[in-house]
Amino acid sequence: MNYKKPKRIFEDSGVVDPGMSYHVELENVVNTKRQDIKTMVDLGRYFSIFAPRQSGKTTFFEDFCQELQKDASYVAILLSFQDYKNLDSQRFYQLIQKDLCVQLVSRLDDVNCPRVDAVRAYLDSHNLTDHICIREFFEELNRMVEFKKIVIFIDEFDGIPINELENFLTTLRELYQRYKKRRDKALYSVGLVGIRNITKLIVGGVSPFNIADQVKLPPFSLKNVRDLYAQYTKETNQPFTEEAVRKVFDETAGQPWLVNRLGTILTVDVKPETTDRITEQDVGKGVENLLYEENSHFDNITEKAKQYKETFIDVVFNGIEYIPGDEEQSLLLTHGLIKAEGKDVYVSNAIYKKRFTRTFFRESGAIADVPVKGYIKAGGLLDMEAVLADFEEYIIRLSVNAFYASQKPYEKTGQFLLTAWLYQFVEEGKGELRFETPTGLGRMDILLNYQGHKYIIETKINRSHGSRTLDKAIEQVSGKYLSTEQAHEGYIVIFDLKTMVGELCTPQKHIVEGKEILSFNIGIGRR
Repeated sequence: MNYKKPKRIFEDSGVVDPGMSYHVELENVVNTKRQDIKTMVDLGRYFSIFAPRQSGKTTFFEDFCQELQKDASYVAILLSFQDYKNLDSQRFYQLIQKDLCVQLVSRLDDVNCPRVDAVRAYLDSHNLTDHICIREFFEELNRMVEFKKIVIFIDEFDGIPINELENFLTTLRELYQRYKKRRDKALYSVGLVGIRNITKLIVGGVSPFNIADQVKLPPFSLKNVRDLYAQYTKETNQPFTEEAVRKVFDETAGQPWLVNRLGTILTVDVKPETTDRITEQDVGKGVENLLYEENSHFDNITEKAKQYKETFIDVVFNGIEYIPGDEEQSLLLTHGLIKAEGKDVYVSNAIYKKRFTRTFFRESGAIADVPVKGYIKAGGLLDMEAVLADFEEYIIRLSVNAFYASQKPYEKTGQFLLTAWLYQFVEEGKGELRFETPTGLGRMDILLNYQGHKYIIETKINRSHGSRTLDKAIEQVSGKYLSTEQAHEGYIVIFDLKTMVGELCTPQKHIVEGKEILSFNIGIGRR
């Protein structure tokens, strides 16, 4: 078959128009009771649905409104508060009235509602000027169109003027409570859509919207990714291998913007205008292109990652567990940088992890830009003893205060700085650097792959018993990681609180069952 020019694109800049862009419906959009959106609307529920920006919220609700209005008893209205934040109250309610009334009358006309003229006359004479007017407005509509179910979705609810947040939510809560037991109610169901879980907002010491269900918009499933790319294949005759689709899903964890952006890179930059299959290796190239790309998506979340850098780094290096209510974790969750599963917390996807740790590595100052060839031994192997010895000198030059937060050792600082130091050996495709890598018998701190040779590094912090800390590290490296990776040498770096910074310690060599382990003791103690 010949290649055919695609009719649509992979959308990465706003709401998806199925006529112009490849499009799939999200799966498993449910509340905490496992009820889907249609069930919640049919039951007259109010709910909050939240997800990070560029996760497909607006597209999802536009699609849902179109589907809902196949039933003539429903009047679906979609509002947006995106650019309302700095408005005064009067202008805010004027805009609500304008958007709401146009859609309401248009829908009542479409379904031949016999009361449409009465509703139009009422709307012409009733101005919305505050939250009380909103309540009166729907109480009157409840009498006029009692057999129509008005469903309102408010997109970008986070943009509401802060002075009206409590008033507006309290009004919705009052309407819900007053008509909860009735089915003949005009304002039948309400969905507030944003990046925050609005049901958890506390205003004036109370939660004004605690009557609502919670819905978290999920990412694309593997099936979603497969179906999205299959639409491109159908138009062009260029297929994706199943391994390529799975690789995209593994790298993105289904984040919609990343999936679409990779779709563009793979079909426009990596393998354009051909029927050659897009393979797993092609996806690897596409991910590398994306990691070095400047775009608005990365710009928007880089600010948040930098704002809570230490917490983000802790998550990267498996340093913390999920603490519900923790302010910094909550904000990183809100903006989609991390995800929580039970008590565990992870970076949301592999691309974010690579992108932002690279940024932080560069900012750390641990990259010395030294010629890599100065560390190469005969046969092309890295001289890891020299690499780690120079890292120790770097730590001596670094202020020891970097290892302390609130007078206590910041446990992951050493591991982060060492990983940043090693990163310079794998830039520009020279190798691969992994950190907190799962193995069959545990989780390796650092795995450096350079020119096909693996270097396994375990890090520890020693507070009191140096020999015990070292013995534990030797046991881990020799008994777990070297065996699993079929390697014959490993490295241990101990950040020692009992040794003053600046005191050089001679590396020690340990032979365990024919395997060689070199240990470094780096002083980070302070007087």
